[in-house]
Formats: sequence, structure tokens, C-alpha cells
Amino acid sequence: MDNVAIVVDDLEAAVAFFLELGLELEGEAVVEGVVADQMTGLDGVRSAIAMMRTPDGHGKLELTKFLAPVAVTAGPDAPPPNTLGLHRVMFAVDDIDDTVARLRRHGGELLGGIAQYENAYRLCDLRGPSGIIVALAERIG
Repeated sequence: MDNVAIVVDDLEAAVAFFLELGLELEGEAVVEGVVADQMTGLDGVRSAIAMMRTPDGHGKLELTKFLAPVAVTAGPDAPPPNTLGLHRVMFAVDDIDDTVARLRRHGGELLGGIAQYENAYRLCDLRGPSGIIVALAERIG
């Protein structure tokens, strides 16, 4: 897999959120033209993208803000976690409490609470910029 792309309405806020989570900004660009139109099946595509890389260098997250045509909402502003389609992106963290506290400063909101799965993991889901759901997993024991 090369990357996972997420469409956002505030690119700067999304970049700040994922930087706080520990991802690194690999690069930014504006994408437009025939290739972008052909790939998406849309006409007149112009989008700003930020490519984020996981600290281990193995995963990438492409944050995309459509400048034209503008992004559309397919349902409620904050769809529930059981909505069909891409559900969430999960990240392994060393300290889930600290990570949640830092992400709250960037608009992160817990969907429920921090749960413990046996003596193996502490887990949670939180909603970030543009309604993105991020899951966190802290290995314990």
C-alpha cells in the first residue's frame, strides 16, 4: 500500500493534528490538470495536498483539500462510526492519555472513552478535523 487519502475542509488544521500525533510532513503540492481529472472522474480538479509519513517511514497519509470542484458532504456532518465506507485510521501510541490530551488541543474529541482490551491494549476512537475518526492503541502488559 502506498497511502490512504482523506479529504478535509481545513488542510492546515488536519496537518497540525497529524503532526501532533507524530506523523511527519513529507511534502505539499497543488494537483490539477488532465491526470487529476482522469483519475477522479471529475472535471476541473484543483486540490491542495499534504503528504504525511509515519515515524517508521512505512505508512503515508495524503490529506487533500479540494479547491475545485469543492468537496461535498455525503451525509451528516459527523457520521457515526458504523457508516459504510472508510471507518478510521488507527495509530499505535506509547501513552494514550498524553496523546489524547495533545490531540484535544487540536480539536480531537473522544467518541466514547478509553477502553482496555484484556491485559493487552488500551484503545479509543476520537474525531479530529473534518470529522476524521482516528483510533489509538497503546500496548500494555
